[in-house]
Amino acid sequence: MDALADLDRRISGCRACPRLVEWREEVARTKRAAFADWTYWGRPVPGFGPADARMLIVGLAPAAHGGNRTGRMFTGDRSGDVLYQALYDIGLASQSTALTADDGLELYGVRVTSPVHCAPPANKPTPGERDTCRPWLVQELNLLRPTLRTVVVLGAFGWQAALPAFAEAGWSVPRPRPAFGHGVRVPLDGLELFGCFHVSQRNTFTGKLTPQMLREVLGTAAKAAGLRGRTAENEATGLPYDG
Repeated sequence: MDALADLDRRISGCRACPRLVEWREEVARTKRAAFADWTYWGRPVPGFGPADARMLIVGLAPAAHGGNRTGRMFTGDRSGDVLYQALYDIGLASQSTALTADDGLELYGVRVTSPVHCAPPANKPTPGERDTCRPWLVQELNLLRPTLRTVVVLGAFGWQAALPAFAEAGWSVPRPRPAFGHGVRVPLDGLELFGCFHVSQRNTFTGKLTPQMLREVLGTAAKAAGLRGRTAENEATGLPYDG
């Protein structure tokens, strides 16, 4: 726990990518009218969730007025609304909403992170920024290794960024590298990797990713990780969430 908390602190102080530093801080100064009374986080956003997670969700990067504002992954934006609702539905989150970093949300057996920790212009990090940020993900994977059993990667960008990180962290990644696809399932030396369309508004508003599709991938990955979820049925029978 101390090692992961230390990693999160060091991530929050990173200034390695000048373009991203300039953008995230500019957004934090100018703000969005709806959040004019907020003090934006305006720094890299570390991962969120327990240090003994069995399941990891890998996104893309924080949203300019979401994580870059609140300081917590997928918190304060529409994408987070969809993701945390799905995790709540399958019993892996204490609540269905994620509004602020101190709103009491807990994740059960699952952690959320991204391959790029700063909000990028137009939600598009460059390949160089992705590669510069990779060592943080490699370190996070190494710290989670003792308990980690499954990983759900949201979107093709995250998939392309995550595979080299798994290789650097010591997992054997197949050659040629497996292609991204929704529902793709790839075994990696005791770890199972799942692909899922990203929870972006473009995907969720058009129906490319429905709540049911998201719950199915997350539920399958949770089951493979041995996570039961804190459902009413499990609570009634006294079964632990991580069964």
